[in-house]
Amino acid sequence: MKVLLLNGSPRERGCTHTALCEAERAFSALGVQTEIFWVGKQVTGCMACGACKKLGKCVLSDRVNELSARLSEFDGIIVGSPVYYASPSGQIVSFLDRLFYSAGKKLAGKPGACVVSCRRGGASASFDALNKYFSINNMPIVTSQYWNQVHGNTPEEVRKDEEGMQTVRTLAKNMTYLLSCIEAGKRAGILPPVYEEKIATNFIR
Repeated sequence: MKVLLLNGSPRERGCTHTALCEAERAFSALGVQTEIFWVGKQVTGCMACGACKKLGKCVLSDRVNELSARLSEFDGIIVGSPVYYASPSGQIVSFLDRLFYSAGKKLAGKPGACVVSCRRGGASASFDALNKYFSINNMPIVTSQYWNQVHGNTPEEVRKDEEGMQTVRTLAKNMTYLLSCIEAGKRAGILPPVYEEKIATNFIR
């Protein structure tokens, strides 16, 4: 089993990275492989060109397509983001918008979760925004003993957030358990759901 830890902070080794490293250690202790993937400092937003529906990938050349091509390697995903103005970072929002729109089918059925890092407030709003990507894409959402958030203005302060760090470790344990159950189900011949063709409507028809 392998879990993707997606770092959506413009600071590659800041507070969000610190939280994901705690998850990495917890997964490792459980025998689960992980990879921390940093989205980078500059991520262009979706241009709404619709080309990805024909090409199967985004027309923009950055790390979105790099990760999209590798999604089959991962069994689950944890998205990490700092909190800016009670929202996830602009980098992770742009990255996820394009990843899910161009490659959402590759993520469907994989357990997902998020971890947010903040100095003080806005964590629950950011947590809610990130979870919506999973809930619109047939992905089981993994929970923990509390909302997945860590507090601190520096990596050193985050490490002192004992409850936050414990919440991240519990999240890793719960995701490992769910992944193990999914794997056991496959061995027992339990097949994933077969979905109907999607019906897309708007409010005037």
